[in-house]
Amino acid sequence: MFDSLAELSLDLLRAFECAGRHRSFTVAAVELGTTQPAVSQQIKRLEERLNTRLFDRIYRGIEFTDAGRTLFDAVHKGLQEFDSGLAAITAQPQHEVLQVATDFAFAAYWLMPRLHRFHQANPHVDVSLVTSERSHAMLRSDIDVAVLFGDGRFRQGESHWLFAEEAFAVCSPRLLQGRALPLPATALLDLPLLHLRGESTSEWFDWAGLFRTLGIHSAPAPGQLRFDNYTLLIQAAIAGQGVAIGWRHLVDALIDQGLLCRPIVETASSALGYYVVLPQRKRRGELIGRFVEWLRGEQSGPQEVR
Repeated sequence: MFDSLAELSLDLLRAFECAGRHRSFTVAAVELGTTQPAVSQQIKRLEERLNTRLFDRIYRGIEFTDAGRTLFDAVHKGLQEFDSGLAAITAQPQHEVLQVATDFAFAAYWLMPRLHRFHQANPHVDVSLVTSERSHAMLRSDIDVAVLFGDGRFRQGESHWLFAEEAFAVCSPRLLQGRALPLPATALLDLPLLHLRGESTSEWFDWAGLFRTLGIHSAPAPGQLRFDNYTLLIQAAIAGQGVAIGWRHLVDALIDQGLLCRPIVETASSALGYYVVLPQRKRRGELIGRFVEWLRGEQSGPQEVR
């Protein structure tokens, strides 16, 4: 296919089309950003490869030969279509991929219910979520933005506060049937507690820490159910299997939907919270900035989560 083009370059055809359109090697050289001798040489090479004279050199200009006119009509039309095709492609919005890392709980309970609003505002951006419970693994080289829990001191990136920690007890309303709410904080001593495995070594509130903050001096019951994933723990709470430690920004929607309730009114706060972290090695692109501003907007101006 296209055997006639086998030995022809696009540069030769562009020089020919430009010279023919202006009927001048000199004017063509100006448009192409080169010199008149260079254009003359390109036309000569094209004529040699085609073994056909394309222009008659006349006083102070050039004119097509019959072969030159035939070739010009075809090349001019072809270049126009080529240019139109390229313009149509470049005019189409290109899909971009944003790699966002966070933990399972934040992804499931805060980010995913809101992400449709980001897609509505940015239909040509694909968000790729990377979830892990190990914050050091979330700042690898392919990550654009991370949302991490902690004190904001992340050595591998530049952090920006998103919201602080506020924890409280949550459970299914079914677990409290027949009880008048709210219950006193000490009622937690008689309710089944859901534990997060390894929570005593994490930065999150555990039951012992929550009890201390609430002024409950007895030790929390060990509980029969332990989980290594906060998302599973919350699902167990929704199923009525016990009381979980709820995190305000993660469980608010579940409370609004009636899937969870607060058996006691007391809450516990700390200096920890969620931070938007930008890996230091990442260039601050416009897309990253747009996503960070969207996160801040969702935090500062809460909207209905569907």
